[in-house]
Amino acid sequence: MKKQLIISIGREYGSRGHQIGEKLAERLGIDLYDRNLLDEVAIANGANAKELSKYDEKPRKFFGSRTVRGYSNSPAVNVAELQFALLKSKAADGDSFVVIGRCSDEIFKGLADTVSIFITADPLDKLARIMAHRKFNQKDAEKAIARHDKNRAAYHDYFCKKKWGQASTYDLTVNMSKLGIEGTVDFLYNYVTTINNK
Repeated sequence: MKKQLIISIGREYGSRGHQIGEKLAERLGIDLYDRNLLDEVAIANGANAKELSKYDEKPRKFFGSRTVRGYSNSPAVNVAELQFALLKSKAADGDSFVVIGRCSDEIFKGLADTVSIFITADPLDKLARIMAHRKFNQKDAEKAIARHDKNRAAYHDYFCKKKWGQASTYDLTVNMSKLGIEGTVDFLYNYVTTINNK
């Protein structure tokens, strides 16, 4: 790569967005940040990563939570803000990386050499993935997909100006069902390296 590159990946549940991001990061030779970001947050703040993971990418519970003078009593908000701050610090240091979710499309919006991508998939592909991976029947898989996507949207839309999954929010929206995992990784690799080499 000629310069810094930050790739933000939003994804629907069951679309294999994490797997695609992982393979893309490996191919580019850069770090991937997802749940592992909590380990660094925990070390930096003297906290327990397992405890923090309970609030990772979770929507704020409005009942009983409030913000006063910029400080929130919501653990979900505080965990999110700590992750945002760490990601911004890595970007300021000139690091290149792929980040899964964590409102990264908003955090890095307008920053040069950032590409925001949203991964979707055909409904039947997502169902098959969740049924096989989680050993769910079709009804339970449908419920899981609806629940996870609802939570991701609520989390994203609380912190971001634009809507989760809305095409205009991202530089590129890709349906991985059209190309498969490897084909999607090839396509995204060519896309981001072309941008990075301009």
